[in-house]
Amino acid sequence: MARHGKRYIDAQKKAPTGPVSLEEAIAFVKANAGAKFDETVEVAMRLGVDIKKSDQTVRGTVNLPHGSGKKVRVIVFAAGSHADDAKAAGADEVGYEDLIEKVKNGWTDFDVAIATTDAMKEVRKIARVLGPRGLMPNPKTGTVTDDTAAAVKAAKGGKVDFRMDRSGNVCVLCGKRSFDADKLIGNIHVIVDAVKAERPAGAKGTFVRSLTVCSTMGVGVRVLIKESAE
Repeated sequence: MARHGKRYIDAQKKAPTGPVSLEEAIAFVKANAGAKFDETVEVAMRLGVDIKKSDQTVRGTVNLPHGSGKKVRVIVFAAGSHADDAKAAGADEVGYEDLIEKVKNGWTDFDVAIATTDAMKEVRKIARVLGPRGLMPNPKTGTVTDDTAAAVKAAKGGKVDFRMDRSGNVCVLCGKRSFDADKLIGNIHVIVDAVKAERPAGAKGTFVRSLTVCSTMGVGVRVLIKESAE
């Protein structure tokens, strides 16, 4: 059984016992720190999908209008002018065969991997390293592209991926606890809209069944669905 510290226990005693407005949820999260550092704030959604059906998975990307507050480390598998463009855009590391070999040997000290269409043939050889960590470039998330400069800028500027887990939940970071409340709220509205836009055709009934906001080490607060998700 998990043990919680005094901060968490004290916050838990003050937490709302039922769903509240998004504004109230954010106010609580900001006022009740779970740690001394600037925690990441996340929004978690329970989706109304049939997890047994492969065609009802939910995955996509969203550009947060107020950024994520996270320093994102981006690498790019590219050569020639595409590599030059990626470097100019601020990629942390750019390479092709040499970078593939580095990752193949176990290096995964990065948050986003981007690859050009030509490079993907070789990048697929390290899928066993990238895939389990959610780092494999994918056309759907915009990380397989020949416009490497735009992809790097998007990744560093607030673009985040989301993917449903095996239990039908989606958890997405929406900023830092130090963000102004209106910025966190704005990011959350955009995230919910993006997830709803990926609703599978076969999903029936209410799509977003529950929505919870919490900080990294803080207490989760349920949000009224009618106000934020449906």
